[in-house]
Amino acid sequence: MQGGDEDGVLWGIMMAGYVSNGCFVEVLELFDCLKGDAGKMNKVCIMSALLAATEMRDLEMGREIHCCALELEVDSDVTVATSIMTMYAKCGEIEKAIQLFEGLGERDLVSWSALISACVQSGYPEVALSLFRDRQNENLKPCGVTLVSVLAACGELSYLNIGKSIHCYAVKADLDSDISTGTALVSMYAKCGLSTTALIIFNRMPSKDVVTWNALINAYTQLGDVYHAIDMLNELWSSGVKPDAGTMVGMVSTCSLLNDLNHGTCIHGRIIKNGFEHDAPLRNALIGMYCKCGDISSAEFLFHKMKLMKDVVSWNVMIAGYMEGGYATEAISVFHQMKLDNCQPNLVTFVSIFPAVASLAAIRKGMAFHACIMQKGFLSNTLVRNSLIDMYAKCGQLNDSEQCFEEMELRDKVSWNTMLAAYAMHGQGDHAIALYSLMEKSCIQLDSVSFINVLSACRHAGLIKEGKEVFHVMREKHHLEPELEHYACMVDLYGRAGFFDEALELINTMPMEPDAGVWGALLGACRMHSNAKLGEVALSHLVNIEPTNASNYITLSDIHAYSARWSDACTTRSKMKSSGSMKTPGCSWVEVQNRVHTLQAGDYNYPQLGAES
Repeated sequence: MQGGDEDGVLWGIMMAGYVSNGCFVEVLELFDCLKGDAGKMNKVCIMSALLAATEMRDLEMGREIHCCALELEVDSDVTVATSIMTMYAKCGEIEKAIQLFEGLGERDLVSWSALISACVQSGYPEVALSLFRDRQNENLKPCGVTLVSVLAACGELSYLNIGKSIHCYAVKADLDSDISTGTALVSMYAKCGLSTTALIIFNRMPSKDVVTWNALINAYTQLGDVYHAIDMLNELWSSGVKPDAGTMVGMVSTCSLLNDLNHGTCIHGRIIKNGFEHDAPLRNALIGMYCKCGDISSAEFLFHKMKLMKDVVSWNVMIAGYMEGGYATEAISVFHQMKLDNCQPNLVTFVSIFPAVASLAAIRKGMAFHACIMQKGFLSNTLVRNSLIDMYAKCGQLNDSEQCFEEMELRDKVSWNTMLAAYAMHGQGDHAIALYSLMEKSCIQLDSVSFINVLSACRHAGLIKEGKEVFHVMREKHHLEPELEHYACMVDLYGRAGFFDEALELINTMPMEPDAGVWGALLGACRMHSNAKLGEVALSHLVNIEPTNASNYITLSDIHAYSARWSDACTTRSKMKSSGSMKTPGCSWVEVQNRVHTLQAGDYNYPQLGAES
């Protein structure tokens, strides 16, 4: 063996060792060192680097490794090609992955199963099922690994009939007794809402491991059936099966759903006691739980304590946690810190950060993130495009929202609804109605959100006739029962036009009890038309529903003031004070030198702005 080959073997062993220990950053650093030395680079090095880039979701590095494989002419090797496909799929480049699969000279069961699995894990279950159906005619007989991935896709999409067909195939092929297949069946049935069937299969399994228990617990948790999840957790503890970090993730998730900080803190203590505190996914779940329960300081403590253990998921959870708590500035700050720590943002990062940009109306930052997405090749992703449409609309750039929408190759229901919401936000009722009509002609399934957006656009634009027709069609043609938000839109639509009789008739004929949104819409319309009498009726209902909301009192007080009923205005203000209500000060954001500043009502001196102007 020549010296160069020996060195290449040693490099390959080192990189493979780093991969098996989860040291992905080190693997990519070693790859960078090897790039200039073709004599030492080999197939093992390429595959290890691809695995590292896949786990880091580093698309740029993945493309670089792909180019290196082409130069070494090892890309035609099925194992290398499979790793390349998996990398592209897990980094969101599904079309590229499928293109490479189609170009394979020999498509074997391993490459087929790997691509299906990667599509499911990357959030593309429909693509996975399509690949499964299309390739069965090529004499590729699915194995247990293939079935596990396909069943997971059925569970994600709630495709019960297809799931049952796969179950029948597994029984005929004698694969259903395998633990991994049985676990996938339990998860699929539970996610499709058949928890009883899932439990029957679970109880019939001849042997169960902790993963099987976790599948049922996590399925219950994802369905929001936290009490069954807790029951199964208690059974697990008493069964003698030792829980693992995955079990603890399920327990933490139940606390998040219940918004139970006390129980979550107890679980955290149990995690430390069982020695799981260094597990990265579990720490990420704990950070998310503390954020969801409003304990941001504990989430920050855990996050900063991770130090070198932070992965891209950790950063994403912290960004999303800040946004859930309303800390948009902190979310953007964490994003910048993430880049300083050389952690590459992925699709989820950008989808999480755009709401922060939108809430601050920080258009320059949004444009910078847009450029970053283009550079990383994420622009074709539907989720990212939907986020861009929303961000530009909320930053006042409706033309850019429209451009993002028009340039989309693949639009889902969310894309259409987001564009409808953008038109509603900007009072473009005619455009919203036109888009709604196009959705009907294109056979896009309209849902409750679609109608809320169209009705909202109509009320802002004063399109009474169109709004009434949309509201009627919703029930009669699309068989969707109007919810409270739809009624609130209609009351606002009638109220703004001064049609108070129609608004009251609609409220009185509602099949459910009107909420604050409905009475608030009527009160707002009364203010617009100085209708003090009806305004008092609306306020009397609002006081019972939300007694501490000061804005309701202020609105009625303003109505009295406009009518020069000063004593009534003073009386209403006095009632507000006696109820203990306080108005939240109004605030605005201004972007100066690429920094967003918050100004509250009454701020006349702002030293930061003075220093930067």
